[in-house]
Amino acid sequence: MPDTAAGSVAAPRPSSTGVRPKIRAPRRPAGTVYRGREGMWSWVLHRITGTAIYFFLLVHILDTALVRLSPEAYNAVINTYKTPIMGLGEAGLVAAIGFHALNGLRIILIDFWSVGTKYHRAMFWIVILLWVVLLAAFLPRHLMHVFGG
Repeated sequence: MPDTAAGSVAAPRPSSTGVRPKIRAPRRPAGTVYRGREGMWSWVLHRITGTAIYFFLLVHILDTALVRLSPEAYNAVINTYKTPIMGLGEAGLVAAIGFHALNGLRIILIDFWSVGTKYHRAMFWIVILLWVVLLAAFLPRHLMHVFGG
């Protein structure tokens, strides 16, 4: 049976007995369906980290704007950032920025390198490996500073 442009199957013609054969559903859905592979997780994590970075920048702009309104209020807000909870938040922010940046480079390679789509899975795991190595270098020093070590 020939496929149509929309990806559906043309309706079968009635047989000589006048009974139409049953149309079976395709075994795999047509089109792009994410099934939990590297491409989907890359897409999801890129959106989550991008949204987290956006909200950080929004808060950062607002708290920096306080200095023009009231230096005392600005100092009070900045002092709340010197807690261990905010130190863990900073570690999360660095993790988000690191993954977002490395995955962004991966996306650029997929878009502009002629064999990028062929190697997108391998590049995803390279991004994860580089991200873990960079975090392993950053986190001990940062956490010692946060928890006074």
